[in-house]
Amino acid sequence: MSSNVIAIACDHGGFQLKVELKDHLSQQGFQVLDLGAEGTESVDYPDYAQLLVEAIKEGRAERGVLICGSGIGMCMVANRHKEIRAALVHDALGARLSRLHNNANVLCLGGRMIGVELARDCLNIFLETEFEGGRHARRTEKL
Repeated sequence: MSSNVIAIACDHGGFQLKVELKDHLSQQGFQVLDLGAEGTESVDYPDYAQLLVEAIKEGRAERGVLICGSGIGMCMVANRHKEIRAALVHDALGARLSRLHNNANVLCLGGRMIGVELARDCLNIFLETEFEGGRHARRTEKL
């Protein structure tokens, strides 16, 4: 599994932000595994969240980004799987703590809730922050 591969998926409500973040990831040197959606036509978010979950389970990506209108639905679907620790993030501190304390491997964002610049900042922090381990490892093992 390559830590350089980031899977990304969205529904229609997250499509515009996905386009922006996909470009940003490519510019940062990451290989992007784009799992859809391919436009703003209405689709069902669970289908796209499931594609990303499977990509991580299969080892095609180590981490992922899910985007829907609010980020809530995608996060709920992803967290149904024991291999996934998805975090719905709205700011830089949340992105940092999702990695530092919770070892999140999927970042969830609301395409209608967060601006592009803040989403980029959250993504950068999510990708740059290492899991602290220690007392947090004991807790995440219980998930």
